[in-house]
Amino acid sequence: MASIREPTRGDEKSVYIATETGQDTAIGEFMEYHASPEEERRLLRKLDLFMIPVMGICYMLQFMDKLALSQATLLNLREDLHLHGQEYTWCSAVFYFGYLAWSWPTSYLIVRLPLGKYLAVSVFIWGGILMCHAACQNYAGLVTCRFFLGIGEAAVAPGFGLITGMFYKREEQPGRQGAWFVGNCVANIIGGVVAWGIGNSASGIQSWRLLFIVLGTITSGYSVVLFFVLPDSPSKASFLTETERVIATQRTIKNKTGSTEDHSFKWSQVLDAAKDPQAWLLVLYTFCVNLCNGGLTSFAAIIISGFGYSDFKSLLLQMPMGVSQLVFLIITAGFATYIPRSRIISMIFNCIISVIGLVLIYTLDDTHKVVKLVGLCFVAAFAVNIPLSISIVTSNVAGATKRSTISVAVFAAYCVGNIVGPQFFYASQDPVYQSGIEASLCGLVLGIFFLGVLYIYYVWENKRRDSLGQAAREVTYDESADQLDKTDKQIPSFRYRL
Repeated sequence: MASIREPTRGDEKSVYIATETGQDTAIGEFMEYHASPEEERRLLRKLDLFMIPVMGICYMLQFMDKLALSQATLLNLREDLHLHGQEYTWCSAVFYFGYLAWSWPTSYLIVRLPLGKYLAVSVFIWGGILMCHAACQNYAGLVTCRFFLGIGEAAVAPGFGLITGMFYKREEQPGRQGAWFVGNCVANIIGGVVAWGIGNSASGIQSWRLLFIVLGTITSGYSVVLFFVLPDSPSKASFLTETERVIATQRTIKNKTGSTEDHSFKWSQVLDAAKDPQAWLLVLYTFCVNLCNGGLTSFAAIIISGFGYSDFKSLLLQMPMGVSQLVFLIITAGFATYIPRSRIISMIFNCIISVIGLVLIYTLDDTHKVVKLVGLCFVAAFAVNIPLSISIVTSNVAGATKRSTISVAVFAAYCVGNIVGPQFFYASQDPVYQSGIEASLCGLVLGIFFLGVLYIYYVWENKRRDSLGQAAREVTYDESADQLDKTDKQIPSFRYRL
């Protein structure tokens, strides 16, 4: 396994990477290798064709598994398990208690363990737990399975964010984060079809149980693929040649966001993260918008049926939400990748579209069910901000421990928002959920506010650094040893990307 260690020979500023072949290569040699534009383009194509589908399929399975509980309600899960009052709401929310409980151990483990292998094992565990849902006989069994499912899924999204930061330049990351997030949109499109097909199939067990068995089996099977193909770092990427690994490592060093090979956990960087305004603004934004996400993920199918559609038709009518997400994702990722300083502005735009959608649902009566369905499709727009917020962490936070800490803090806020949000969806208001819509609306408006403050902070901080006379520039190999695992606060030439 590749590792970075202190020098034992030669220039005292040298740091060495032990490559897959076991040979030590100085960082200076990596930086001295000048890849041609054609070599970089060829490497980028190879990364895109390999890494994006691998992560995208996994993310698709993750969201299909999340949607399964909502879909199972239309296949009589609540009736069969005798769920009453807010019990279904808690079954939805407790997933995020497990997610939250494992977020902090994950921040340590993804630094200390081979990342690709750790993620593959996590996927295998979550697939197995999903299959266990089929054995539930009551509320206690279901709520237990939901908690442990959250533990199984906790590592995937932050882990994929870190992998993207390892292999792609800062300016390339928003588009690639969006590319593997396409799996989320595809899950919305085909998830309803899968549930509809299972619901209409003739089998010896209840349809909702079969749904969990099928999805869990597919997920656990895919984890075996991940174990062998998902790399731990650029220097361990078996699908790359030795030269391509050198170029990939060189690109990461020039990001100034920290070594991809350093497996030490630094408490000083945890403290740095706790004092960083961008961390708190990202956490507050994430909590607020996920008041909406927590409710809609669990109650979307029920809300659609409340528009006046049959249960089985409601499963299929989740497809337009996926198409809507895909359209907004393509637009947003394109803007963030090709138009400078547009990432946060694009996120604000998506939140505004979602606010418009919620207003349509809240103000129109049931005679306008098609328009309300369009509104629900608009609401889905804010979800495509997830890869952009991940890209903010991977591109604007330097230092391996600091980056993993903030990444997990953001996902902890994601969990808390998803726990709190469903509590406003009262069973007595089924299927309209006025209070839930109101809470979601407030959360999105506050999210827009915190994004605006974050944008202003980045502009101010970049101007402050400019005024100190330290220009933004690429790292040179003379600086590489010093900056391998420093935080963005410790690198004067670091600039925050908007």
